[in-house]
Amino acid sequence: MRYLCLIIAISLSSSAVFATEDMDAKLDNYRSAVGKLMKVLKPELVNAMKSKGPVAAIEVCNTKSPTMTNAVSQETGFVIQRTSLKPRNVSNTPDEWETKVLNQFEDRKAKGESPKKLEFYEIIENDGKRQIRYMKAIPTSKPCTICHGEMIPPPVQAKLKELYPADKAIGFKVGDLRGAFSIIDTITQ
Repeated sequence: MRYLCLIIAISLSSSAVFATEDMDAKLDNYRSAVGKLMKVLKPELVNAMKSKGPVAAIEVCNTKSPTMTNAVSQETGFVIQRTSLKPRNVSNTPDEWETKVLNQFEDRKAKGESPKKLEFYEIIENDGKRQIRYMKAIPTSKPCTICHGEMIPPPVQAKLKELYPADKAIGFKVGDLRGAFSIIDTITQ
């Protein structure tokens, strides 16, 4: 029995050591990965919006965004995606853990936290593997409302209906939580 308690204590202390010694570096890596994705995605959207209008920007989200996300995932070794309680693309529907965190973000925002600073991580076990799950909120800014807001122009509505027949990502106001970046990092220890 003492031996079992010792094994449990060592196991718990090694996970605590991981959390305290390495977690800051891991969080910096996750923030950096989100930053890399935004660094490639945002200019594409802005350029499409300025040169061809919002319908072209929707095309960027539909065709280029998944490719960019996959490239950053491969570069970092993390699974990176976007999710929302009101997803545009059904493949971005949140899983149970993401839903819990997105609701937590909404509660934290309601209590006065800035949506720009909302993030959360947790070390979990999934199918016998330890994972770090991380999420960073995506606040709605003014340009987002052209395609995600309450008053969407008819040509944009038509393109959204064509590309995303099950679209729920509308009705947002500036400052609302549109969703979050979600990262899964499997711990190989």
